Amino acid sequence: MPELHHRPSQALEEIAATCDGVAAGDLTLVGSSLGGFYATVMAERLGCRAALINPAVHPQRHFGKYLGPQKNLYTGAEFVLTPEHVEDLRDADPPVLTRSERYWLFVETGDEVLDYREAVERYAGALQEVVRGGDHSMVSFPEYITEIVAWALT
Repeated sequence: MPELHHRPSQALEEIAATCDGVAAGDLTLVGSSLGGFYATVMAERLGCRAALINPAVHPQRHFGKYLGPQKNLYTGAEFVLTPEHVEDLRDADPPVLTRSERYWLFVETGDEVLDYREAVERYAGALQEVVRGGDHSMVSFPEYITEIVAWALT
């Protein structure tokens, strides 16, 4: 998992650079929460597959309430979330998904951060695993790793 810049436009550039030179058929992205949004953006741009774990759907609708100082929960890096971050998300958000068969959605109904129903609707036509209970961390995810790897290799 690459460490990505906090600015969405730069994070997407970093993902694109990492994927550069890999054929779409040989590439499967896996992303959780905002990473699921990034995986969707890049799957649309590159034509590859994406497995999405409790993905953020249209995150620009929610990030405005978090403007100001933030801290990356994994790296501890501090940054300021600005309106430009929200604008980056809005600009990157695909208006429609062109090929639902390239996505596999994993959500848990107990997600306390995101409404799983938004993802179920957004990824209609995709493979979907909707697990009762759980939370935003997708506690059932380890049960699916072997299947995701097999799917990515087909």
